[in-house]
Amino acid sequence: MTVDDSGSGTDAQGADPGEDPLALRLEHLILGAERRYTPFQAARSAGVSMELASRFWRAMGFADIGQAKALTEADVLALRRLAGLVEAGLLSEAMAVQVARSTGQTTARLAEWQIDSFLEGLTEPPEPGMTRTEVTYPIVELLLPELEEFLVYVWRRQLAASAGRVVQAADDEEMVDRRLAVGFADLVGFTRLTRRMEEEELGELVEAFETTAADLVAANGGRLIKTLGDEVLYAADDAGTAAEIALRLIETMAHDETMPELRVGMAFGTVTTRMGDVFGTTVNLASRLTSIAPKDAVLVDTAFAEELIRTQDAPSSEAEAAEEAAAAEKEGEEPPSYRFALQPMWQRPVRGLGVVEPWLLTRRDSA
Repeated sequence: MTVDDSGSGTDAQGADPGEDPLALRLEHLILGAERRYTPFQAARSAGVSMELASRFWRAMGFADIGQAKALTEADVLALRRLAGLVEAGLLSEAMAVQVARSTGQTTARLAEWQIDSFLEGLTEPPEPGMTRTEVTYPIVELLLPELEEFLVYVWRRQLAASAGRVVQAADDEEMVDRRLAVGFADLVGFTRLTRRMEEEELGELVEAFETTAADLVAANGGRLIKTLGDEVLYAADDAGTAAEIALRLIETMAHDETMPELRVGMAFGTVTTRMGDVFGTTVNLASRLTSIAPKDAVLVDTAFAEELIRTQDAPSSEAEAAEEAAAAEKEGEEPPSYRFALQPMWQRPVRGLGVVEPWLLTRRDSA
């Protein structure tokens, strides 16, 4: 949203003469207001500088529009609110821009998905002779308030869960740099599949993988960080939860004949969180372990293995587990119950991280 000296080429209502009338009607329906302001007018009405207004709008993912009259009262209010948070000292200017960027990126992806996958299916002409154009507007009109309410509900739920994790942090540093278990799950041979499968088939496979992975991660107490087509990144507060998710992913995908093999790499340690994403050596190590993991197998780093041993989710060795079982039997007691088994693998150099010792993770009852 920047000032320029070129003509806007729009009429008095801000509409480009070449714009589709239905598109304009849909925009008015969704935004709930008419175009009234140029970017300069919106910034002035909101009481912010043009420079700051441009930073906010670009952060939200909106293209520069010169001085076209394309903004509404809601746009002015959004600028005023963000600027007000800065003026009140609740947010720094940099943080306000980050809020705009994170919100814009998240909702842009959601909006694209809803239009591409959701609305396209619903707006198929119900009767011969009808066009999609004729049914799109009433469908959007019916869905809009319901989708809006649902979006706010899910956001509040996610905000409550995230706030709960933050207040339980041991100190202020842990709010940003936290010890987490991080896992990558990767479809094996995906590049080869892209050359053999039709685009529609490939899209269905990716959607099925992402949906299954997201459901399993959420159901077992983890958090899906992001999906990358043939790969998903997730995190959990403890190693045991992350291990359970990894093995369930392998087991579930193995029973689906339409899916290629899966491999998972996990690491445990300090992770930096920014805008819903995770960064740092722990994340890089999990990614590298994924690339060297055997098909339908899970590799973890030494810190992850030590954490499972510390929490008694896995024995340090099968020999130790056997000794503990024998001692418990001798005393007439129940032997320790372990969920997972760990097998040390050969040490190997990993690009950018030096020499690491991977551990093969399996279920204890299958060890």
